[in-house]
Amino acid sequence: MGRGGPVERGEATGSTTLVVVPTLDEVATIEKVLAGVLAAGADALVVDDGSADGTREVVRGMALHMPGIHLLDRGRRLGLGSAYRDGLSWGLEEGYANLGEMDADLSHDPADLVRLRDGLRVADLTIGSRYVVGGRVVDWPRRRLWLSRAGNTYVRLWTGLPVRDATAGFRLYRRRVLEAINVRSIAADGYAFQVEMALRTWLAGFSILEVPITFTERQEGASKMNGSIVREALWRVPVWGIRSRRGATRTRRD
Repeated sequence: MGRGGPVERGEATGSTTLVVVPTLDEVATIEKVLAGVLAAGADALVVDDGSADGTREVVRGMALHMPGIHLLDRGRRLGLGSAYRDGLSWGLEEGYANLGEMDADLSHDPADLVRLRDGLRVADLTIGSRYVVGGRVVDWPRRRLWLSRAGNTYVRLWTGLPVRDATAGFRLYRRRVLEAINVRSIAADGYAFQVEMALRTWLAGFSILEVPITFTERQEGASKMNGSIVREALWRVPVWGIRSRRGATRTRRD
């Protein structure tokens, strides 16, 4: 399955929730992240893009004695968007009812998965949001915070998407959303992937709930943020906005 070969399956748990965790050299934090996901009652699929620091070996070792951990070893860097496409598609094939994503560097608190899953009782997509009341960011330099806030404002102005944190990578979807929007057809990568997913969800008439979280800057490893990720979002967002204004009306769902 996927461009990196078959998934190495851990023992089944019967959980209805799968969290996709992309990794690239996250050995310092992956053990804590996966333990937290399991403690929150979810299974985890690690999608690794050729980590050279032992991340894959740690995941394999945990899977031997901790049911619910699975690994897709893609062997080389193929991009964040494709990692989510591969991971979420596998989860759909395996029959999970709720599917989501989070970072592997502890910037997202796995314990917040409980509140995100609870939110699916009233919404189709729940987003762990930094920019709603109660949400906050810890240890980011002002420039990074400004860039993130400005990017989300840019998205709202161009597309009309009523989400304060459309670039957030901590979220859970109900299965029917991913089936309706065809996750395999999502073209964007990087942070633009998150925006495209949220926009398609909204345009398809599904409901979105932002759950306030505290986002903490990574303490280990290096950020994967780079100029190409920003440039992709800068040109894709206006294209989506123009297309939606030209006739992509929002579907109504009862």
